[in-house]
Amino acid sequence: MNWSSGKDAAMALHAALQENVLDVAQLITTVNIKYNRVSMHGLHISLLEAQAKAIGIPLSIINMPESPSMEIYNQTMSEKLMELKALGFTESIFGDIFLEDLRAYREKMLKSVGVTAHFPIWKKDTKALLANFIKDGFKAILVCTNAQLLPKSFCGRLIDESFLEDLPDNIDPCGENGEFHTFCFDGPTFKHPVAFKKGDLVYKTYPAPKTNDSNAPKEYGFWYCDLMLDTNG
Repeated sequence: MNWSSGKDAAMALHAALQENVLDVAQLITTVNIKYNRVSMHGLHISLLEAQAKAIGIPLSIINMPESPSMEIYNQTMSEKLMELKALGFTESIFGDIFLEDLRAYREKMLKSVGVTAHFPIWKKDTKALLANFIKDGFKAILVCTNAQLLPKSFCGRLIDESFLEDLPDNIDPCGENGEFHTFCFDGPTFKHPVAFKKGDLVYKTYPAPKTNDSNAPKEYGFWYCDLMLDTNG
């Protein structure tokens, strides 16, 4: 299971377990080795490890540099895939919903090492997915938001009915276009909730992709809600 630590991965895992066709034996997560945090989500590795323990599936971490080139990323992922294939893994699960180019990229990479990709929530209506996510008892918090698309106040919010109601019309309910990222801390696949404390909101900027458009922004900003493992929880 390609585990991002967020709600889409949680929904895909839940769907795969309900289908009862695949034996989900390992969670795989890429981590920024410089900060020991989940890539893009900014979640500290201690919470990732606590999350996997609460779910009860072994976790395998892929260490990545802070800003890997596509060549380094592909090489690192290919090496990990070959390692997993040698251990007997033949299937890989993803939480992607409708990004066709991303699915094609994943399938191409996996095919090169003889692994089959599965997308349990592919093409599902994202508003219905999120509504069912809430109804099923999953709990998640926004840990990263795109500052160009959502105000600062959304970072650190819980995923609930009011969140769905307040979400602007131009934002995908599941954040499938990168509008936001989440940390899922409880739900039907969890043996117990992951206890955490909210820390500071941190603003970070990243270089924008190069383009010929002179009016295009030179950088993008993101808000991060820092979470800390609550060892007393």
